[in-house]
Amino acid sequence: MEIIQNADLVRRLLDVMQHDIVPLTETGVAAGNKIFGGALVRKADLSLVMAQTNNETDNPLWHGEVHLLKCFYESPIATSESTKDMIFLSTHEPCTMCMSAIAWAGFDNFFYFFSHQDSRDSFAIPHDLKMLKEVFGLEPGGYNHDNAFWHGRGIFDIIATLPDAEAQPLLDQAQQIRNRYADLSAAYQSGKDSNAIPLN
Repeated sequence: MEIIQNADLVRRLLDVMQHDIVPLTETGVAAGNKIFGGALVRKADLSLVMAQTNNETDNPLWHGEVHLLKCFYESPIATSESTKDMIFLSTHEPCTMCMSAIAWAGFDNFFYFFSHQDSRDSFAIPHDLKMLKEVFGLEPGGYNHDNAFWHGRGIFDIIATLPDAEAQPLLDQAQQIRNRYADLSAAYQSGKDSNAIPLN
């Protein structure tokens, strides 16, 4: 099923971030975890299947996206939902491990709010870009956003294609989300020296 990239899609993805992922992330950050999270949304009606957040204090592999997939496949809902019928929403542009996990799980898409550069510059978590450079020799944004497995899109790239009257309310909502993540980032950074996450 084709995903129509319009204001309705963006509005729904922002709502899921704001009302479903952020509350989980607040709890996760309070436990020492990073700010990354994700959600699965049905393509057909944009209803929520599942939301989750980073859980690296339990296992350093439980990035927001991978922890979401772990929880999905441990749930009975996985027997009745096909990944081909879902949108993969990531709060932050997925790292190389998470991109691969999305592909291995059979998703044909992902959408993200914050970019790798945001993770480095706004949230002081540079590991995504360092991994791309050191392991794969890629500059920021150098991976193929369209490939045989999935199409990856930034939410702000979609907003940029919309008429001003549709875009502005979405940008206003996006700013509210940015402000909340700035607070969560400050909380994470203030306590990260006490957690056991290898790349904190």
